[in-house]
Amino acid sequence: MQKLNFPTYSFRFKSNENKISIFDCIRKKFVILQPEEWVRQHCIQYLINEKKHPISLISIEKELTVNNLKKRYDIVVFNPDGSIHLIVECKAPSIEIKQDTFDQIARYNLVLNASYLMVTNGLNHYYCQIDFENERYNFLKDIPDYLK
Repeated sequence: MQKLNFPTYSFRFKSNENKISIFDCIRKKFVILQPEEWVRQHCIQYLINEKKHPISLISIEKELTVNNLKKRYDIVVFNPDGSIHLIVECKAPSIEIKQDTFDQIARYNLVLNASYLMVTNGLNHYYCQIDFENERYNFLKDIPDYLK
């Protein structure tokens, strides 16, 4: 897999029937290693190791309903009170991040009401803080560290 614009992390891999899997510490299982999964696993490690988000508050690939359509988010980080702190949308490194990616995460946020959004393809990362009062999002250089 290609080098991403994240710190270097060590991962557990296994091979089965010519398919490589990577261990997901949140789902506690091996998942098939696809380019988007490579980005997702790096992002998880970034949130845990660099931003100090507790593993217990991170959720991966759960279903939500947006405009009567079933969708799946990549990563959600909860606040201790159950509200949503952060939504992360991961794309494969070959996918250019364009307006439609921001539109996708914005639609998810209509349902989830997160304070922060992150969009990444592993090479480029974009961070936003939601300004609910003025109904806009402000781009940031990074997401804040987790505060207890």
